[in-house]
Amino acid sequence: VIEVAPLAYMRGRTLNDAFIILDEAQNTTPEQMKMFLTRLGFGSKMVVTGDVTQIDLPNGAKSGLAIIREILHDIDDISFQELTAEDVVRHRLIGDIVKAYDKFNEARQAPRSIRNP
Repeated sequence: VIEVAPLAYMRGRTLNDAFIILDEAQNTTPEQMKMFLTRLGFGSKMVVTGDVTQIDLPNGAKSGLAIIREILHDIDDISFQELTAEDVVRHRLIGDIVKAYDKFNEARQAPRSIRNP
């Protein structure tokens, strides 16, 4: 049985013997992420996907996905996989677009003295 359910309907549930996927997790708050992760039941596996460069939360709101590595990095049986522009399986230009955005963001974060000597 495949069930598609909004995150809002996860509260109070325990998901036993299931393969659980949370997609677009960059748009969860830290509280929503904790609520989702704590639904894991016996015999289940969980995958959380998202792209922290595509957060659509209101300005100033923290992303649950953006902070999850910091919170869970020391827990055995939890691992993280980061994908890069080389992993893109869409049009060839998408990898170039991702790299251009990365370069732009790195330049914006560099100290002003490095950007304009």
